[in-house]
Amino acid sequence: MRYYLSLGSNIGDREGYIDAACKLITERCGRITARSSNYYTEPWGYESDKTYLNICLCIESGLEPTELLDVTQAIERELGRQLKNVYADRTIDIDILTGQTDDGEEIAVRTERLTIPHPLMRERDFVMKPLEEIQDNKQQ
Repeated sequence: MRYYLSLGSNIGDREGYIDAACKLITERCGRITARSSNYYTEPWGYESDKTYLNICLCIESGLEPTELLDVTQAIERELGRQLKNVYADRTIDIDILTGQTDDGEEIAVRTERLTIPHPLMRERDFVMKPLEEIQDNKQQ
């Protein structure tokens, strides 16, 4: 399966957290086939003076969507993510945006824990710009 992920960090060594998350994603989820440029953005949904570093990834994975969610949430916790509030400063945030099966079918999930495609992604430039960058590169 192919998944598109969004990663963000705005506490401490942002580049270090993003790189560590990418390494752990490769080890535990699957091969990264595309990585966007770095995007530096203001927080979305709350006030903070800490700017985010955001990227998007495309990965090839044998994990089912809920398995991928479990693994990415474990990576977040391992890298110091505190799940106190949805909109808060964080060491790392990993969101599953979209996905396709090996047959090219769009993955659609709607549960209490996970919704694919991500319901707010189109409202967030910090997601859509890096996502469009890697989707454009995959199509060339």
